[in-house]
Amino acid sequence: MPTHEFVCPDCGRTIPVTDAMREATEHHGCPLCGATVSQTQFA
Repeated sequence: MPTHEFVCPDCGRTIPVTDAMREATEHHGCPLCGATVSQTQFA
């Protein structure tokens, strides 16, 4: 399963996410602080 790196624009933390987690994060925000995110925060 491919993973991506997510960098939160607010708290600055970096976490690995799967495709399913990436989609959920785009819809619900950072899983750590709740900040709104966009596709550009994923590497």
